[in-house]
Amino acid sequence: MDHFLYRDGILHAENVPLPAIARDVGTPVYVYSAATLLRHFRLFDEALSWGPHLVCYAVKAASNVAILKLLGDAGAGMDVVSEGEYRRARAAGVPGDRIVFSGVGKTEAEMRHVLAHGVRQINLESEPEMRLLSRVATEMGVTVPVTVRVNPDVDAKTHEKIATGRSDNKFGIPIARAREVYAEIAKLAGLRVVGIDVHIGSQLTDLEPFRQAYRKVADLTGILRADGHPIERLDLGGGLGIPYARSNLAPPVPSEYGQVIREEVGHLGCEIEIEPGRLIAGNAGILMTSTIYMKEGEGRDFLIVDAAMNDLIRPAMYGAHHDIVPIVETAPGTDRRPYDIVGPVCESGDTFAKGRDMAPLGAGDLIAMRSAGAYGAVMASEYNSRPLVPEVLVQGDRYAVIRARPTLDEMISRDTIPQWLSEA
Repeated sequence: MDHFLYRDGILHAENVPLPAIARDVGTPVYVYSAATLLRHFRLFDEALSWGPHLVCYAVKAASNVAILKLLGDAGAGMDVVSEGEYRRARAAGVPGDRIVFSGVGKTEAEMRHVLAHGVRQINLESEPEMRLLSRVATEMGVTVPVTVRVNPDVDAKTHEKIATGRSDNKFGIPIARAREVYAEIAKLAGLRVVGIDVHIGSQLTDLEPFRQAYRKVADLTGILRADGHPIERLDLGGGLGIPYARSNLAPPVPSEYGQVIREEVGHLGCEIEIEPGRLIAGNAGILMTSTIYMKEGEGRDFLIVDAAMNDLIRPAMYGAHHDIVPIVETAPGTDRRPYDIVGPVCESGDTFAKGRDMAPLGAGDLIAMRSAGAYGAVMASEYNSRPLVPEVLVQGDRYAVIRARPTLDEMISRDTIPQWLSEA
């Protein structure tokens, strides 16, 4: 469910008509619904209400500080994978003891920063990383809570580029080697084992891979406890999928996911951490864009819009589907025809949809690409020297620009010409 609905034939974000945002901010523009973000976070929180837990929002999904503050004020923790994401979470007012630092390539500088400013735990991904963290923590005179991310070799049955729990993926330590890795950590100064971490991928639409992975984690918990390690927390990752195509069957809901967690690891007495991102943010955002031209091609017609692949990369990168709807509702019985919906970037890959049935639109008409709240604005670039898309947050009948569109002059002014070229 989201809060983007037609009222009197006009698509609204909560109580705000989207054409009003287009007039004030221009297009393309990302628009987020605060009510949807909070609803989705609370669904996860309620799904784990049977025991101690912390829902850590995956910052990489949508990292605007306003979104982080909204969720943080509601009680969310944060899962970060870089110093930049950590600083965003702290700028949003989230305390360090609610921030989990994940990621396969943490640098020494990043370690020093989070240890100096507070962190709930660091999820270790390799033996070189744990040895480096031990040295840094010892030099700083601190002891840091850690988990080890184990790779359970479970096929998440998701897109190749977002699967993370198979043996051929770069993430984590093979679960078969977990005992020896934990034994080494126990001997390292500055590290304190608090739990186990696992994450098998993103956009999962079947609960069975979660069940398989969590069952392996439960077995490992017993083994590690028998070895003397205090396993108090289980960081079970995120990855629950969203319905990008409204016509398809809906993926499992958070309550069903929470029940799987309870059945597989609830008996262990551990605090549960999960790290959802896509399901919290995905359907909470749209990308609104304007039609530039309707172009007749050879055997196909094109709807050329002012958004492009640099604004929303998912269709070009993953072949991802986004439902695309007009801002002014199409009247019943209106003839539709198939269009390729494309942007102005000089790449054939700059295509949002092929053969999508739409009612004819004219120049300046508005459309919305749904389910664009996650991995949309955060993956945007300035390719073709196109300014980054602005972001707008709606709450009730209010809205605010939470990231402004830079001017072309501002964008170009970040470049510098070397003095030796100026002298020439």
